[in-house]
Amino acid sequence: MKDKKRKVADIAMTLFIENGVQQTSVQEIIERANISKGTFYNYFASKTDCVASILENLRYDAAQRRIEMQMGRDKRDKDVFIEQISILIRLNEERNLYALFESIMSSSEAELKKLVLQHRVYEIEWIAMRLTEIIGEEIRPYSVELTVLFNGMLQHILFTNRITNSAYSPQKVVRNLYAYVELMAKRMVQTGEHVLNPVTVDQMRGTTDKHLITLEELVEMAGQIEANVDMTEEQRDLFEAITFELRQDRLRKIVLEQLLKPFQRLFKGVTGETEVQKFTNLVWLYTRTH
Repeated sequence: MKDKKRKVADIAMTLFIENGVQQTSVQEIIERANISKGTFYNYFASKTDCVASILENLRYDAAQRRIEMQMGRDKRDKDVFIEQISILIRLNEERNLYALFESIMSSSEAELKKLVLQHRVYEIEWIAMRLTEIIGEEIRPYSVELTVLFNGMLQHILFTNRITNSAYSPQKVVRNLYAYVELMAKRMVQTGEHVLNPVTVDQMRGTTDKHLITLEELVEMAGQIEANVDMTEEQRDLFEAITFELRQDRLRKIVLEQLLKPFQRLFKGVTGETEVQKFTNLVWLYTRTH
């Protein structure tokens, strides 16, 4: 069902980009997806719920790409961050997501606008976390403000390139902007000055309803993999080592992170690759958020 729901959401996204969110009816989505009205409402409570699902899918896709790039590499390596941002710029351009967000924000539907704002806050939170990991704990009080500055510069440069149809290198743009952020971070730490009120930052963070993966969900996923995926002896050895660590009272993050990449590699191009990749990515995410 999840795959079918995702397919319908992707079709709806295409229509929203082509025609605009307000201009696209549920009936048009139903006809393009070749499903019944009952099937649509079995997946989504409303068109707004469909938009929420699309944004959730986009966050999931972005998280998977980011985790794949970062797993097994030093979290302080700024080149990883530059790759993570650059690949998402290309992804946004390929899917024309700028048109989707502009369509939603120009609509008169407050609930849809709130969904996009929440989506953007998730992005701000992630970039703020990564900047803190790379530059150091001393910038944590300024990390959200640095992210807002970084995003502002990035979006306006991308906008200028789009409207002038100019060729550019996402990596070069991100690398230069990151260098500016490092300089701004140094000054903020030295002076202790804020532009954004810390209370305002807290209010913004309160607009998101975060759902992070739980340990119970990870153990359940492990059980599904064990039941449905045939493993070689080598694969099973690593799998049992990972599940053993997940069941311990104290989470040994360093041990877990060392096991994940080799386990993922053992399933490259073989049965179970999709399930294992999702599982290892989520385990890695859990170690970063707990």
